[in-house]
Order: sequence, then structure tokens, then C-alpha cells
Amino acid sequence: MRFTVSSTAFYNRLTAASKVLAAKNSMPILECFLLDIKNGNVQITASDGEKYFVTRVALVDSDNNAQLCIPSKQLMDSVKELAEQPLTLEYNPETHEVRVIHQNGEFRMIGYAADTYPMQQPVAGEARELTIGGEVLLAGISKCLFATAADEVRLVMTGVYMDVQPEQIIFAGTDGRKLVRYINRTVQSGQQTGIILPKKVATIIKAIVQKDDQLTLRFDTERALIQCETFELHFRLIEGRYPNYNGVIPTDNPFCTTVDRSSLLSALKRVSVFCNQSSGLMKLHLENNSMKLTGQDNDYVTSVEENLGCDYNGQPISIGFSCHLMIEIAGVMDAQQLTIQLADPSRPGIIIPAEQGEQEETLMLLMPMMLND
Repeated sequence: MRFTVSSTAFYNRLTAASKVLAAKNSMPILECFLLDIKNGNVQITASDGEKYFVTRVALVDSDNNAQLCIPSKQLMDSVKELAEQPLTLEYNPETHEVRVIHQNGEFRMIGYAADTYPMQQPVAGEARELTIGGEVLLAGISKCLFATAADEVRLVMTGVYMDVQPEQIIFAGTDGRKLVRYINRTVQSGQQTGIILPKKVATIIKAIVQKDDQLTLRFDTERALIQCETFELHFRLIEGRYPNYNGVIPTDNPFCTTVDRSSLLSALKRVSVFCNQSSGLMKLHLENNSMKLTGQDNDYVTSVEENLGCDYNGQPISIGFSCHLMIEIAGVMDAQQLTIQLADPSRPGIIIPAEQGEQEETLMLLMPMMLND
């Protein structure tokens, strides 16, 4: 069996598929790509046993249909440095030898029979379906992914929640200390449902989805499938009930200030150098159109004070925040001006863009820390 494909197109699709592969696999065959040559395409499948990524590359030529498995690392490392050119692969199903021929030479490796490769479970027939643009999905994941939990004590909090409502879709992420809620009103699904995307799946989507992609999301209670013209991604959903993210967002916040995001981010980064590195505790004080950020580390006898201009005419207020988490929030925001809303030193702070469009709304919440003074 022999087929020819563009080296660049082939490598680009291999790279996308490789993002699903795990560093360690329970089955050696999962260290391979499954290649399925048929209908003028080579279909590439990669999996870690839970997630399956399927993509296709048009063939220049082929003499037969075939299926084979090729070690992923060997194949990618050998094709990586090739300039754009026709790449021919020959496969002997009896010896499982794979011969890859390019303009300046060839290399050989041993493949494996395709019938040993585990296949994905399909989404059930009664699955729900949602059409969503790549730009919306990327925006929701990009804003929420950093806020998800790292540990698996509460598994549902390690993923990005998609709260699908009839006239809007809400993305949420939280680890208990910070929370992000992103609302997009351009998605009119006409249905009420919700799913939790695993963090690894959200990371893969962020890396491979393009803004102009039109995606179809099909899911049942256990599994989901995201597909567009260039790929399919099968994966298992996180099961469980996501926390009531709206219930922790304070609605009455009388202390409100607006500050330049770039200036705030720069000041926070300087303050973080001198704060206690384990807690990151800093004090944010508002008074007379001024924001003062202070911090100290008694172990190393260091302290810091930064003063910023802001729009604030209310009563003086001080609140403790983690400087490190505040940096994450300010870094993810893409607005020029940020509005910070506070209720009292014991309640969460709200950070939102000073100006928001009619079709989308971003809100980030940060839990306070107890001040020493």
C-alpha cells in the first residue's frame, strides 16, 4: 500500500492531533497515530484513552485503502524538518514496515496493526446539539480557564462550565478563591442545559480552534463531540453539579473605582516582588481619587507601596487581596480601563471592564484576605 501527501499539511495535522497524546499511556498502542487511508484522504486519530482527536489531510495520490498505526514521536520528529514537498508512505501489512520517502532520502520504521487501536465511544442518539462560533468559544475558554481549580478535590471545579440558556451562553470558572463569568448573547440556542469541559479539553480547544471556525457541539450525559471542517474531538465530560456561581457574586457594591489596567498591572507586578510569596497578601486602599497598594514580607524585612491615580470619591476603604491572583485577573482582561467594585473588607471584590458591549459581559470576582492591621 502506498500514498502521497503534502509534507506541510501532514505535519500540521499531526501537530494538532499530538496535543491529545499523554506523556504516559496505559496502553503502548496509544503512543501511535492511527492512519486510515480512504476516499482520497488520510484520517489521523490520536488518543490518550479518554479523548480522541480526529483530523484529515487530502491525499495527492494513493493506490489502495489501508489502516495502520505509526509511533507518533518518530513520525513527527522525522517529518518536522522537511520543507514543503510530496511525502510518500509505503506500508507492508505483512511485515508492518513503513517506508517514508522524501526528495532527499527515505527512512523506515515499524508500524502496528490498526485492529489493536481502541476506538472511541459514540455520543448517544438522544444527544443535544449546539452550534457555536469559534470566536465565542475561544473567548469563553480564554477568560475562564485560568480560574479553574488545579487540584481534584472537587472535580467539577477543575473544568470550564458552559451554562447554555435559550438566549445566551455563560462560561464560568472558579477555584474557590477567584471566579470568572463571561456572558455572550450572540448564541441563541433556544435550550436550557449545561456541561463541564475538562481542563485538558479546554486547553486543546484553545490551541487548535480558529476564530472563524463554525463548531457543532453534540453531547449526552457522559460524552461530547466537538467538530468542524478540519477536526473532531471526542471526550468524556466531567459529571456532577457545578457550584451556583451567581450566588457568590455580591450585587450591592457601594465602593466603586475606575483605574487604568496597564498601570494597575505594572504596579501589581512590582508589589508582588516584596509581598509574602506564599500568601501574596497586599492591602488595597481607596481614598480621594487615589489607590494605594501596600505589602510586606516580615521574613525578609521587605515592604512596598505603590500609588495610582483613579476615579474615586467615596468613603475611604481598605481591603486585602492576593497580589498574585490580582495579577492573573488584570492580565486576562483586555480592556483599557477596569472598574473595581467593593462592598466591605469581608466580601468579594468585583473587577469588570469599564466599558462592555451589549452582546457580551465579563465579570471577575476575587475573594478578600484578612489584613494584619
